Amino acid sequence: MAWSTRELAELAGTTLKTVRHYHRIGLLEEPERAANGYKRYRVKHLIRLLRIRRLVDLGVPLSGIPAMAASDENAEQTLRALDAELKANIERQQRIREELAVLLRHPDLLDLPAGFVGNVAELSDTERSLLTVYSRALDEPEMAVLRDLHSRPRPPEQDEFDTLPADADEATRQRLAEAYAPVVRRQFEEHPDLKDVAVSEALSKPVVLHGLVELYNPAQIDVLQRLNTLLEQIPPESP
Repeated sequence: MAWSTRELAELAGTTLKTVRHYHRIGLLEEPERAANGYKRYRVKHLIRLLRIRRLVDLGVPLSGIPAMAASDENAEQTLRALDAELKANIERQQRIREELAVLLRHPDLLDLPAGFVGNVAELSDTERSLLTVYSRALDEPEMAVLRDLHSRPRPPEQDEFDTLPADADEATRQRLAEAYAPVVRRQFEEHPDLKDVAVSEALSKPVVLHGLVELYNPAQIDVLQRLNTLLEQIPPESP
């Protein structure tokens, strides 16, 4: 019993092109030819082809198949590496599904960095944009601090700051900075790690500085500068 190339391909559930490709790269040996010049494939070729197809379906690259055939140790190492990769992919997909579930319940979170929940519906458009900018500069532990901070009730001073007009007079700016100072000190007390975020060199990255300048108007930037001066005069207490 012998099969033609087409018959072998059909038996293995693949194509003529694939079988010929395996011949060219040396994965599948050429069979003997009949007197008429046609290839005569036997059971050993079918078994080899089915093995190749199974390994490919499992994710083994064609370039890695010869090494697997060289020794059982190589085969085990390749399969373990594939298993580890698959495990990581499954975990990643599970995280994506969990995030999608949150977004389906709260579509307003779509324009925020991943992980933000809680009272984020109260965030202004500017805060949302700034948090997204921060996510490109701060690392995960620092972003976790911001997520925790923004999950708490929103201080009324924040609303006044968000609506502060660009032409607010100096007295209004100074009053708001003085009203905001104890709020910030309290936030530092409730979130000890916030101090590390505040002094992080990441906040001086161009992407953050550009974000602040473009998202806040001159009056708001002035309030932040006044607030920083007040905090330097009476810095938050260390935990």
